[in-house]
Amino acid sequence: MVSIARSSLIYDWRRYLAAVLAITFAGLLVVVQLALLLGLFGSVSAVIDKSSADLWIGFRNTQSVDIARSISASSDASAWTHPGVRRVERYAAAFGDLRRSDGVPVSVYLNAIDATPDGLAYRRLLSPMQRALLREPDAILIDTADARKLGGQIGKVVEINGKRAYIVGLVEGLRSVGGVNVLASYATARSLSPETANQTTFFLVQLRPGFEPDQVAREIADNSALPRYTVWTSQAFSKASQTYWLLESGAGIGSGFASVLALIVGIVITSQTLAAAILASIKEFAALRALGVSRRSLRAVVIEQSLWVGAIGLAIAAALTLLIAWLGDTYRIAMAFPWWMLTTVAVTMMVIAVLSGLVALRPLLNAEPASLLR
Repeated sequence: MVSIARSSLIYDWRRYLAAVLAITFAGLLVVVQLALLLGLFGSVSAVIDKSSADLWIGFRNTQSVDIARSISASSDASAWTHPGVRRVERYAAAFGDLRRSDGVPVSVYLNAIDATPDGLAYRRLLSPMQRALLREPDAILIDTADARKLGGQIGKVVEINGKRAYIVGLVEGLRSVGGVNVLASYATARSLSPETANQTTFFLVQLRPGFEPDQVAREIADNSALPRYTVWTSQAFSKASQTYWLLESGAGIGSGFASVLALIVGIVITSQTLAAAILASIKEFAALRALGVSRRSLRAVVIEQSLWVGAIGLAIAAALTLLIAWLGDTYRIAMAFPWWMLTTVAVTMMVIAVLSGLVALRPLLNAEPASLLR
């Protein structure tokens, strides 16, 4: 029966070609839609994931890292009283108006960070040389993907809030769904946006070895000196920020609906096309049934055919996915292809292929072979 399945596919490959292409298109559609969704909203927590802080202290009930309220600059004193705290540093963010060298204005999100070699903010992203460049007067870093939008090249002079700044470097990984990010040292940020001098958005806390972030976060939060603030572990705050944009914001709900719609379209296209291919071979299956082949054996043939069609279609989709991932990386498009997502889509498409084949076979199993051969 195994050879019959393969022989049928090879002999009638034109009949099954549409089903293969349907699975390719459906799988690719779902993967790309989910990759865009995960990549876009995964970038929300870039500042958290690319920093080396163990804890974040911010205004109570902050839903996402990019929509936080400012807090008192003296709040770090409560964190310092815990014996497990090794370092506390300030992180401030404010909106600004950048004017390119050609006069075109662009709204930006100015991030004031500690640019010293042991600074916590963006430690996993910035090299020691880039931190050294940030310590220069009026120096800023921008994302490579935003360079064209900001009209920026290394050495270019721009204006932020009417004051001159120099682009000293380009960084990959600053881009976020919240807008265009610009990095500056505390001193430069105070010059470009004076309100950051007395404004703190978050405190980043580094713990001493041997202390558990979850436990320390609870102990600092229980301190009566922090009644209006929340203490998160980095992992919890990153997850909360992504969850807010994915499930609570209008953008996340809209993108999620588009992903679900892509999945439904993919299921319908795959099931209908493969079912049509199986039904087109119904007389061949009826002949086998008339010759005494059991229903179980026919099911095995259809299952194998469906698996082959699904495997070939997914193999083509995988090759196209690699191409799209390369194009996304080349053109700085935020996309994410986690293994669990790829595995889930592949298994789903294979299950759909098998079920579609078995459903298409039902008329043969429920009818007399002679009636189908007329």
